[in-house]
Amino acid sequence: MRHLFHEGKNRSAPVLVLLHGTGGTESDLLPLAAALSPDSSVLGIRGNVLENGMPRFFRRLAEGVFDEEDLALRTRELYDFLDESAVKYGLNRRNYVAVGYSNGANIAASLLFHYNDALSGAVLHHPMVPLRSVVLPDLKNVPVFIGAGRNDRMCSPAETEELSSLLEGAGAKLTVHWENAGHSLTGTEIDAAAVWFRQAFAL
Repeated sequence: MRHLFHEGKNRSAPVLVLLHGTGGTESDLLPLAAALSPDSSVLGIRGNVLENGMPRFFRRLAEGVFDEEDLALRTRELYDFLDESAVKYGLNRRNYVAVGYSNGANIAASLLFHYNDALSGAVLHHPMVPLRSVVLPDLKNVPVFIGAGRNDRMCSPAETEELSSLLEGAGAKLTVHWENAGHSLTGTEIDAAAVWFRQAFAL
């Protein structure tokens, strides 16, 4: 997968796996990574699917309607790439934390839905429920931050609440931060994620 890797100053800090929104690139979330954990190593990944020329991590049939077969395939592809990247860059595979926005947050959530060892935590900005046809693995004590907008037309509050319930039901240690905003990523949401990150990972 097309990607970038920046080695951090603190090799014991979580490795940040950056997953962009529709039309983004592997470098889009670098400012977010700097806000969350400036000394972490960073692995920014570009989605392998194109929609009208815009990179995505999996296909969709319509806005808000996912191609579930492709999602499962791409989730496995990403999981395997994370394994390969740990070997290539000498990283601790058990120290990966996903940082995703929109489509990137959705595939990060799909990793959590499919595998109990894919991530040691996740920061999900405006995610949706990736699948409703799977039983979630044991996510006991996996820290997860969800940033959501009460006026988000792409990801309704009900969608956020459903995803939250599913993750908590699987044992995840969940924090949900609400903004009186839409689907955009706001500065106050980033600030809240940064505070949570330092607390969750004792930085």
